[in-house]
Amino acid sequence: MKIYTKTGDKGSTSLYGGTRVSKDHIRIEAYGTVDELNANIGLVREQQIDDLTSKSLLKIQNELFTLGAMLATPKEKEALKSGKERLNIPKITEQSISYLEEQIDKINLALPEMKHFVLPGGHTTVSYCHIARCVCRRAERICVTLNSLEEINIHIIMYLNRLSDYLFVLARKLTYDNHCEEIPWIPTHKK
Repeated sequence: MKIYTKTGDKGSTSLYGGTRVSKDHIRIEAYGTVDELNANIGLVREQQIDDLTSKSLLKIQNELFTLGAMLATPKEKEALKSGKERLNIPKITEQSISYLEEQIDKINLALPEMKHFVLPGGHTTVSYCHIARCVCRRAERICVTLNSLEEINIHIIMYLNRLSDYLFVLARKLTYDNHCEEIPWIPTHKK
């Protein structure tokens, strides 16, 4: 497989199925941000974390590739057209979302009750996890915008919403795993 094709040298790229769009198209921004999220999750996974968390993050990284493929496929290319074969890409499903919910619930059981918002930080691994969470929220916002312009599969937005919750809870877990203190955000009121 040749890495450079030169087909994007003038600022356009192909979606799955061959449609050419500008590289600043909202759909490209959406799956590019999901790719950035995936790279940040890879960074978290490469830290000293437990095997179960590492396996969960690897599963999530694979699902983010699926989600990116969904975003890279325009709706008109998904549908069966006369004389043309349907593009067969995997999909994020309700089971993918349920998996994240199960992981959140499992992690939360082992954590103390949260009584305040928590400031990101305390340990490098925790900070990486919070950065991934922030990129996930940005990806979600971009997908919401995309959905208002071109309908996308609702499981994409649901998955990203749940994944950001998972990353927040995971950051809390990693705080305790690394014997760090959670720093609560306590607003100060000026008179």
